[in-house]
Amino acid sequence: MLEVVHVPLEGREYDVRIGPGLIARAGAEIAPLLARPRVAVVTESNVAPLHLETLRQGLSAQGIEMVALELPAGESTKAWPEFTCCVEWLLEQKIERRDVVIALGGGVVGDLVGFAAAVLRRGIRFVQIPTSLLAQVDSSVGGKTGINAPQGKNLIGAFHQPALVLADIDALNTMPRRDFLSGYGEVVKYGMLGDAEFFAWLEKNGPALLNGDQAARIEAVRRSVQMKADIVLRDETEQGDRALLNLGHTFCHALEAATGFSDRLLHGEGVAVGCALAFELSSRLALCSQEDPSRVRAHLSEMGMKVDLSDIEGDLPDAKALLALMGQDKKVIDGQLRFILARGIGEAFVTSDVPKETVLTLLQDALAAR
Repeated sequence: MLEVVHVPLEGREYDVRIGPGLIARAGAEIAPLLARPRVAVVTESNVAPLHLETLRQGLSAQGIEMVALELPAGESTKAWPEFTCCVEWLLEQKIERRDVVIALGGGVVGDLVGFAAAVLRRGIRFVQIPTSLLAQVDSSVGGKTGINAPQGKNLIGAFHQPALVLADIDALNTMPRRDFLSGYGEVVKYGMLGDAEFFAWLEKNGPALLNGDQAARIEAVRRSVQMKADIVLRDETEQGDRALLNLGHTFCHALEAATGFSDRLLHGEGVAVGCALAFELSSRLALCSQEDPSRVRAHLSEMGMKVDLSDIEGDLPDAKALLALMGQDKKVIDGQLRFILARGIGEAFVTSDVPKETVLTLLQDALAAR
């Protein structure tokens, strides 16, 4: 069972291929892209033992030589030191402009390697092989690449589209439950922002998807990727509609910074908490009914996800400090925070017209409930 979502960006078209066994047959998938039978693979320490040898064999079956770099796992890898290590290693391997670099791993590896590919020799091609649900439905598609700064998440980077994305559904079977649910935070976001029918489908099928139903997983990834691809086609560099994909992220990025980009809060967990806060903010601004945030919270809770600030272990800054961290978000324009709010499930929109006092009160109430 193979699904293909085509991303028809003029001159930079690529396919997102979704199905089982894609890592094992990566050689056949990637061979048409190669000018010479050699690739450089960058992965990380959790993924390498699970998938690197399978990838090597899949490439070798097509006579493709592979060299590999293994980076440390974790969000802290998405920073200057590891980025520098990656770029210098690729240069040491004499990677040329016509060559292909493969990012094998989750969103951290995909973002970092994509950024390295964007700047190496002023741009080389790269292939995304996302092994996490979050990366399959979000970070591997659309060409956003980058690393974090001490001042905030994803503040350094470039737009650089992949040449191919291979989303191997079998890789999801190796994911810890918490990491899978983190990815699900991005899946359910798509329903909340622009597809009420998809949200309803997830309410019905989410538990089966979590428990390993392959058909449900393929369908969830396909619908998520298709929605993201459609939005990217309308707005590749986030001048308008693409900002909708950041539903929940203004809150999320502040919470990630507040927790030191650590395992205290995984990205998709922050997205889930951020979406719940965004819908609550929308309700307080009389944009949507109270039923909508209640429905969002009920589904996230049913899936066993983080929903409230009280679900985040350890201390958090006060509301004013969190609001200040939100001010570092890359969606800020002329000092004005942009929020993605909703008139209902599936009806998100971008606005800067949000009183800071309302946001501050929301955060104070959320912190008081901890």
